[in-house]
Amino acid sequence: MLTRRGLLAGSALALLAGCSSAPSGPPPGPPATAPPTGPTPLSAPVTVQRMRSTARGTDVDLVLITPEGVPASGLPVCLALHGRGARARTFLDLGVPEALTKAVRAGVPPFAIAAPDGDHYWVDVGDQDDPQRMLSDELPVWLTQRDLKAPAAVFGISMGGFGALRFARAHPDLKATAVASAALFVSWPDARARKVFADEATWRAEEPLLHPGDVRGADLGVWCGESDPFLGADRKLVKAVSPAVARFSPGKHEDAYWRGVLPDVLEFAGRRLTPAG
Repeated sequence: MLTRRGLLAGSALALLAGCSSAPSGPPPGPPATAPPTGPTPLSAPVTVQRMRSTARGTDVDLVLITPEGVPASGLPVCLALHGRGARARTFLDLGVPEALTKAVRAGVPPFAIAAPDGDHYWVDVGDQDDPQRMLSDELPVWLTQRDLKAPAAVFGISMGGFGALRFARAHPDLKATAVASAALFVSWPDARARKVFADEATWRAEEPLLHPGDVRGADLGVWCGESDPFLGADRKLVKAVSPAVARFSPGKHEDAYWRGVLPDVLEFAGRRLTPAG
């Protein structure tokens, strides 16, 4: 018999898993279209294409978002990494297309956002599914096919925050790294409870908190809600790397909080992608 205590425990476990909202109903955004056979500029502010990722051993959605009324060709790109249990189309649910257009109309230099599907904290955990290799080796090619630049910034939510910091470690030339409610783990028991990492050695090799010297604080922005279960870990990150922006404000580990900080995140990334002058 399902008790009230059981319901509460299940809700807490779901929250602590570092998830974005689970997909429900039809996928948001336009239907996926076939990828181009050659360099083809985007013709709509939102494009969803189904791509074969050899690195991940599966097909993934690639969601591309550009500001309305701005030619897409040659735009700099910010990579967007979703949370656990979510998908690339989650950024459409969060209102990124509208927020990006509003930011650009308010004076932020135009840029594009590229969001692919990922999994297991965006790292290789030994099951022939390597999201980081997809981001580093395959995504730049996909963007070139659409006359966009390789990613020069990255933004991640929850699990995507872990992945964004891991990507930044491998790409020190990034102009901006932004994380919201980053799902980070202060100990191996904490990480092991997620049932993602193959062993402690794998987690230690990937955990951003154990490699603070690999992240450039001057190019990092950290946002987290004061009622988020990862607040302590994110405060530890801030203390270790002294980011350019660190904002802790009322909010939980949920879509409402991420929608609220999205304008700040887009401005942070956009102004660093194309500095004034």
